[in-house]
Amino acid sequence: MAFVLLWPLAMVARAETPVTLTELRAERAQDGLYLSTQLKFDLSQPVEEALYKGIPVYFIAEADIVRERWYWSDAQVASARRYMRVSYQPLTRRWRFASSSEPLSNAGLGVNFGQYYDQLSDAMAAVQRISQWKIADASDLDADARQTLRFRFYLDSSQLPRTFQLGAVGQSDWHISVERRIDLTRETGK
Repeated sequence: MAFVLLWPLAMVARAETPVTLTELRAERAQDGLYLSTQLKFDLSQPVEEALYKGIPVYFIAEADIVRERWYWSDAQVASARRYMRVSYQPLTRRWRFASSSEPLSNAGLGVNFGQYYDQLSDAMAAVQRISQWKIADASDLDADARQTLRFRFYLDSSQLPRTFQLGAVGQSDWHISVERRIDLTRETGK
């Protein structure tokens, strides 16, 4: 009986969009800690079709630095988020990539970086490459403590229109995510 219940779960897990983290590097500088990463994944057909229909797709990169403590739970030292949106502009037949440290909204308020591309592959390359992203100030880091960087990247399905959210439930085509941890004491060369 247990085999029958576990088998369908295993099939769902294998059908997820595979995300490869080809590079994850943290560099300590005078003013703080910088993160560079390179991801590799292909969009599933339903996600790509939604993009071509003009539905924007949102991605979030999260970086949390925690200090290990033996006497209590780990303490969060610093936290950074990068919100990204890829959308298709049907009138100009161009792709728009937007990135911000605050959640992106359709109101256009807030500070964000925007870039236009002729091909979807170029816009997705901008999503998959993060360079020199400042995730912590120097004052947040303790050279004597053992600290860990927790990195997470995922497609934010909560930003999709309601009908897509309901249709995406249980569908692994919409599940794009990767998580990784690195020990900052070894990585940044304490």
